[in-house]
Amino acid sequence: MVVRTLNDLAAIRERVRKEVDLRGGQGRVKVVVGMGTCGIAAGAREVLAAILDELAKRELHWVTVTQTGCAGLCDKEPIVDIIKAGRPKVTYTNVDAERARRIVAQDVVNGHVVGEWAVAPAH
Repeated sequence: MVVRTLNDLAAIRERVRKEVDLRGGQGRVKVVVGMGTCGIAAGAREVLAAILDELAKRELHWVTVTQTGCAGLCDKEPIVDIIKAGRPKVTYTNVDAERARRIVAQDVVNGHVVGEWAVAPAH
């Protein structure tokens, strides 16, 4: 689905609200999508819609999805963080809808970081 307006995004959110935990429930995995102005301009609405759709299709009720503002990496937007207990946060950059679906499949479901899009953590 192409997301052109905030109403499109709201319709997707309502469709999956019962299936996917939004904003801080008891999920074992947290997905955070950067929705600052630069992220939205780069396609973050479509990324968020793809993530919500993929989680709903896979019936991943244990995943929490939320949004954040600007992370200061405007040239790397859209940005998606995957936060799992027991491992450092993984930040993915330049995410599009297709990549978002692959991140759900490989990282959220199978625990394999997609290294080609992940930012290396600071040491």
